[in-house]
Amino acid sequence: MSCLKCLKYTMCAVNFVFFICGSAIFGLGIFLMTTSRFAALLPSLKAMSIANSLFITGIIITCVSFLGFLGSLKENRCLLISFFILLFILMLVELTVACVLLMFEAQVDKSITEDLNKGLKISVKNRHENKTSNDDWDIVHDAFECCGINNASDWMVGEIPKSCCKSIACRQNGTASYWTKGCYTKLKDTFENNLLNAGIGVIVVCVIEVLAMCFSMTLFCHISRPSLQYK
Repeated sequence: MSCLKCLKYTMCAVNFVFFICGSAIFGLGIFLMTTSRFAALLPSLKAMSIANSLFITGIIITCVSFLGFLGSLKENRCLLISFFILLFILMLVELTVACVLLMFEAQVDKSITEDLNKGLKISVKNRHENKTSNDDWDIVHDAFECCGINNASDWMVGEIPKSCCKSIACRQNGTASYWTKGCYTKLKDTFENNLLNAGIGVIVVCVIEVLAMCFSMTLFCHISRPSLQYK
């Protein structure tokens, strides 16, 4: 009985932490959606801008953690089994995506590069027509200190955004002092240099999900249906 109580409150505490994190990501997505105008990095996934991605990710984390928290706290079998099923589906999706990336790495890399080039051309066109002064590319440039896909030459002459500048003088006077590495190139290099850490991170996430499913199923099996109390 004491072990089950400990398990219950551990589930509540962990899911509460994830709920707060999900809410923060959700709020950041809303903030970006209301303060900036966006052009998708990948035209094939027009709806998946940075703001929309954060918004959707925040909703998923918030909803799943809320089910786990409330199901554990109220000892509700329906909520616990819903939490288990959602986590199981998420894990299957993550494993599927990982397998696809490993099996078709070259094709995926080529497809992403082509789509990024299309997105960059759309951004150049929008900037030229003054339809937008800030989009996903500016956010990526500032966040990763990079420029373009492979380097600054990916942008048309005279169309290189100020977010590519390495110094304040460059942003103010237009002095050609840009980040030398492209964003996609830098992202790939960073991932390859930290492949072990990335692998450990994926394993940790999977372990957390498996433990959460085991804990939820344990509580589910020890709660009687009519009285909603431990057997």
